[in-house]
Amino acid sequence: MPTYEYRCGACGKNQDIVQKMSDPVLVDCPLCGAARLERLISASAFALRGGGWYADGYGAQPATGTGGASTAAAPEAKPAAEASKPAESAPAATPAPTPAKSD
Repeated sequence: MPTYEYRCGACGKNQDIVQKMSDPVLVDCPLCGAARLERLISASAFALRGGGWYADGYGAQPATGTGGASTAAAPEAKPAAEASKPAESAPAATPAPTPAKSD
């Protein structure tokens, strides 16, 4: 259940009150009994911390060469002559023979 912050207009005291979201807004101050209680909008206590799907999968990737150590191993650089040569393809896999139908 969420915690709501209330302030009494009569006594000036702030209070944190745990209520259901479906409960009506309180009007009477539980401390002084005056009908001048109003609910305040305060900062949320909800915070996302750590890694998670956004930071790990969709966030900005760290730039390489900025002086920081990268967690992923960098691929080795190829010599210029080898880099311009087209890559050799692996032999094509032959399909498996289909079994003969027996009548």
